[in-house]
Amino acid sequence: MTEHLMTISLCMIVKNEEQTLARCLDSVADLMDEIIIVDTGSTDQTKTIATRYTDRIYTFEWMDDFAAARNESFDKATCSYIMWLDADDVLLEPDRERLRSLKQRLSKHIDAVVMPLHLAEGELLFTSRRIRLVKRDQQYRWEGRLHEDLVIPQGQIVHSEVAVTHRRMQDHTLRNQRILARWISESGKLEGRLLYFHANECFDRKEYAEAAEAFDHLLEEPSGYREDRITACARSAECYLHLGKPEQQLDRLLRSFRYGVPQADLCCMIGDWFFTRNEWNTAAYWYERATEQQHHLPGMRPVPLPCYSWLPHVRLSHCFAHMGKLEASYEHNQAALRYLPDDPHLLDNERKLMKVIPNHSSTARSSK
Repeated sequence: MTEHLMTISLCMIVKNEEQTLARCLDSVADLMDEIIIVDTGSTDQTKTIATRYTDRIYTFEWMDDFAAARNESFDKATCSYIMWLDADDVLLEPDRERLRSLKQRLSKHIDAVVMPLHLAEGELLFTSRRIRLVKRDQQYRWEGRLHEDLVIPQGQIVHSEVAVTHRRMQDHTLRNQRILARWISESGKLEGRLLYFHANECFDRKEYAEAAEAFDHLLEEPSGYREDRITACARSAECYLHLGKPEQQLDRLLRSFRYGVPQADLCCMIGDWFFTRNEWNTAAYWYERATEQQHHLPGMRPVPLPCYSWLPHVRLSHCFAHMGKLEASYEHNQAALRYLPDDPHLLDNERKLMKVIPNHSSTARSSK
């Protein structure tokens, strides 16, 4: 006897999303058993668009608290599982099929599903992972007025390759600054995740001196999320790059190793530090470490996709060319071409290397 097919409620909170809501719902509506829209004060055609997909539309008074709004949407759900999306999210066709397959495999033993989140602006730039699907009867809750998180204290969590692609259409910087300022004021102290969010807001505004100071204060706290600290190291290092302080930049990058195994993006950043100083051997060492870590999940923090695909191979090709190791340079150029087969610079490098490595002239394209 087969297990009963699990049902999924899609829960969304929206406000003035007339530009993106239909695109989002068109990509998932046929895969959902229920669609719940909680509107927090739209003044455009958002609600009208939503009525084309569901009659489960609710109004929630906005109180500068994303967790409160998301919890309200979850409270309206009636299906076995809850999936959440933002209006500027979309599932591409391959991920639609993966979600269809996942839905058939869902069982009552699975409490939560983690999915990749791809951040795209024209092309895919960053990736992270988020808890995207949860069992309703576990009554998991959101926490945090801004940059909210689903709290999963226990349960069976599985990882899926169903990727959600986020194509941001609006700039919410001023809104986020307002919410964060109010949150900090009411909290009366700037520490922990509040300090982390404050540092990130400064970083996004390119206030590098203030951001670096905030990230450094976070790193001096006795405890905190490991992934926040790795991100703090990376962003603090970028701040010091902009501030013209290279020694502090390298120090923060190396400090990230206190919080876990070296990850591909950090290794690339260290490699770049030596690359810009023409220290080819040392740079190559770190880019090689990046290639070794490319297939390891970076966790929930956002990471630049090039560091987990073509970038370290491009850098290694240049390093080995400068070191006179043309065979190795060619091999890494070919590895980069597997990710970017039409890139004109890589194709030009291939032609140049083929001229000086005759044995590869007849087999260059077949090796890719």
